[in-house]
Amino acid sequence: MANSPDKKSEIAIKVDNVHKTYMSGDVEVKAVSGISFNVKKGEFASIVGPSGSGKSTLMNLIGTIDRPTSGAVYIDGVNVSKMNEDELASFRNKKMGFVFQAFNLINGLTAQQNVFLPLLANVPEVPEAQRYAKAAEVLTSLGLGERLKLPPSKLSGGEQQRVAIARALINDPSLILADEPTGDLDTKSGENVVKLLSKISKERDVTILMITHNLEITEYCDKVIYIRDGKLEKEKVLR
Repeated sequence: MANSPDKKSEIAIKVDNVHKTYMSGDVEVKAVSGISFNVKKGEFASIVGPSGSGKSTLMNLIGTIDRPTSGAVYIDGVNVSKMNEDELASFRNKKMGFVFQAFNLINGLTAQQNVFLPLLANVPEVPEAQRYAKAAEVLTSLGLGERLKLPPSKLSGGEQQRVAIARALINDPSLILADEPTGDLDTKSGENVVKLLSKISKERDVTILMITHNLEITEYCDKVIYIRDGKLEKEKVLR
């Protein structure tokens, strides 16, 4: 790889003076302007900001989907901003799990089959029986042991998001990025999903970074990072 990890650190995510500029026609758009912050290993942190604040751009930079114009993003001590595309793909598969607002499940597959899909990309040689067993184990740990064989269309919104969380966990990532995970859910289901993410971060020692516009659910987080107009507004440590 282009970079080796620094000596073992308690910092899972380090965003170091990151800028991201786009061109919209002839107009320069500064989506992110000089943001710096850290998230510790095992923390459940959230990025909060109004629409257009730059939080989705920032999530893409941390998730290695995009690159900063300047500055650097470090994941577990590795400067991912310097990696090439092949290195990034491998790093994402091994280190990261992703949870999306719209679940992104395949309705032609069962919950169990949806969950083990990332295993096919990361460890294709895993025997089929082992894939099914691991998916069942993760789903059962999230309270879906009796829903393994059902397609997403037969599950509630909250259950679908739990399947998506199980899929994010299947490769035992050190970091989960959740982009508005409660956006398509009712208030009760959304609260349950955030409680589950908080529980996962503590019990599995997984770092979780969540984007949300809902300030109420941030009470379950360890840290809240507020951004506005592409800049860091403030940080609040809750526990």
